[in-house]
Amino acid sequence: MTTTAEGPELSIHLGADDLPFVEIGGGNKLKVICVKPQEGLWIVENIFQPGFAVQTHRHTGPVYAYTVAGAWKYAEYDYVNRAGSFLYEPAGSVHTLTCIEPDTRVWFQMYGANLNLDADGNVESVTDGAGSLRSYYRLCEMQGFGRPNVLVA
Repeated sequence: MTTTAEGPELSIHLGADDLPFVEIGGGNKLKVICVKPQEGLWIVENIFQPGFAVQTHRHTGPVYAYTVAGAWKYAEYDYVNRAGSFLYEPAGSVHTLTCIEPDTRVWFQMYGANLNLDADGNVESVTDGAGSLRSYYRLCEMQGFGRPNVLVA
């Protein structure tokens, strides 16, 4: 990570290899890039394999997603997010992410939390930036990466 004085704030640069991807199972990977708890902001990058699915969830804040490689979709919709696709999800949106191509790489900027839902639509668990960061740190240490210098502000 490099910081540079630029006007009233510091610019912060993270190189592509400054933060590791950690294995989360089945060849699927996670990199936590930035967490700003006071803003409810969390930015992650994932690499997904075909068949990977994120539990059906509702967002409490908006989400911005950019697909770098591969393809994924929501079980509830017909469109497919392919390399170069940008997706905006408003707060309150409910969906089930499913990966359909190998090595699908997606960057997510999220605000708030994911309310993970059971089959009846009841909140079963909550995923947010702080929890994702704790899990990421734990996985990094377990996988021999030490504690990476995630941007936390």
